[in-house]
Amino acid sequence: MVVVFVLVALLVLACVVAANWYLWRRLFRDTTRGPGPVRRAGAVLIAGGWLLAIAAFAGTRAGIPFWLKRALAWPGYLWLALSLYLLLAVLATEPLRPVLHRLLGRSAARDAGPGRTERTDAAREPASVSEPAFEAGAGSGTGPAAEAGSGSGPAGTESGQAPAHDVRAKSGGCAVAEAQAVSEGAVSEEAVSGEAVPAGEEPARPQALTRRLFVSRVMAGAAAAAAVGTVGHGTYGVLRGPRVKRVTVPLAKLPRAAHGFRIAVVSDIHLGPVLGRGFAQKVVDTINATQPDLIAVVGDLVDGSVKDLGPAAAPLAGLRARHGAYFVTGNHEYFSGAEQWVEEVRRLGLLPLENARTELPGFDLAGVNDIRGEHEGQGPDFERALGDRDPARACVLLAHQPVQIHEAVRYGVDLQLSGHTHGGQLWPGTFLAAAANPTVAGLERYGDTQLYVTQGAGAWGPPTRVGAPSDITVVELASKQA
Repeated sequence: MVVVFVLVALLVLACVVAANWYLWRRLFRDTTRGPGPVRRAGAVLIAGGWLLAIAAFAGTRAGIPFWLKRALAWPGYLWLALSLYLLLAVLATEPLRPVLHRLLGRSAARDAGPGRTERTDAAREPASVSEPAFEAGAGSGTGPAAEAGSGSGPAGTESGQAPAHDVRAKSGGCAVAEAQAVSEGAVSEEAVSGEAVPAGEEPARPQALTRRLFVSRVMAGAAAAAAVGTVGHGTYGVLRGPRVKRVTVPLAKLPRAAHGFRIAVVSDIHLGPVLGRGFAQKVVDTINATQPDLIAVVGDLVDGSVKDLGPAAAPLAGLRARHGAYFVTGNHEYFSGAEQWVEEVRRLGLLPLENARTELPGFDLAGVNDIRGEHEGQGPDFERALGDRDPARACVLLAHQPVQIHEAVRYGVDLQLSGHTHGGQLWPGTFLAAAANPTVAGLERYGDTQLYVTQGAGAWGPPTRVGAPSDITVVELASKQA
């Protein structure tokens, strides 16, 4: 088992290294003429970003000062989101590269005019003079061709001028090499059409962009702009606060008197080094504005200790609902000191449901601990929460993870309210979330039990959401007897 874990870890590491080398190549190596400060800066940026990301994750569970956790979290987490969308954007440009090359080639051929076109077409046909003849070229007047043109005899004249057919041969050779160079994008047309370099002088480096360099810079710029725009928009969506969704859920056992009962469901607030007190206040204000009958906080409230995040969670004391606010643990509470947080939310006025149940007008409200609690002997206990209830009454269950639905079905629960998935948070993470959870977001039915999964109010890791906007859901219970 250990060997398999090590092999998987090495494979993942190799994939990450290869992906980042590919990013560096496309964004920095291919967009520069040669080694220099830009390439070095690119390597430092990519390597430094990953070091910050690793430090940010390690810092959340280390005993370092909270201000340092915050300083590491912002750049480190944002780099993770940015590197993901840089990779996706660069990959998306690959099919466009040959298309842009062809368009530029055709444009260059049109601009060259008929004479240039004829010369290029002729260059594509087999030539009687090889490329070395062009390399030795008449520009410097040296090389085998020049020697053959000097002196007397049939090969030349006393004045050293080459016969007409030699001049044409050399011109044809230049045309072949020049046309090939331009068509392949190795040099620009301006570079190959310049004057000969005087003997004894170093050739000047071409200043015109090659077609290949131009295409690489356009594609890199487009990819970077798309990635930065995507991450910026997704981060703004999180920081502005969750939006309200509304869904009506009919329950067969719900009495007519409880018809229209509204439950504000919020999950995955993830208060921590990035989302703090101000964000918690936005969540509280948004919930209170819906004027719910009951508030259900279904786990992953925090990413840190009560000592560090107690002040950030303080606004939760302002939650207002006619039948109160209830809380169940999520997996992240067990990374942060679940027992301490249960006591803290109780002090703030929320009512923890630790494998417990309470009777409300018209239905039972139950809650179970998160599966992660099994590692601390505090796992979910459905028998304790639901075993002795009246099956004739409707039952609503608060459980952080959607996978707990299977036990809920066994115990005849009418509706389970969950979070945990974040809706995938960062596309294409939706596909990973779908592979690990029976429902990623929204309302689905499992036999006689319905499951509603909220996408969550906050974010874990990068404070960014793409394709899965944050929400607080107002679930309105409907009686079929009404």
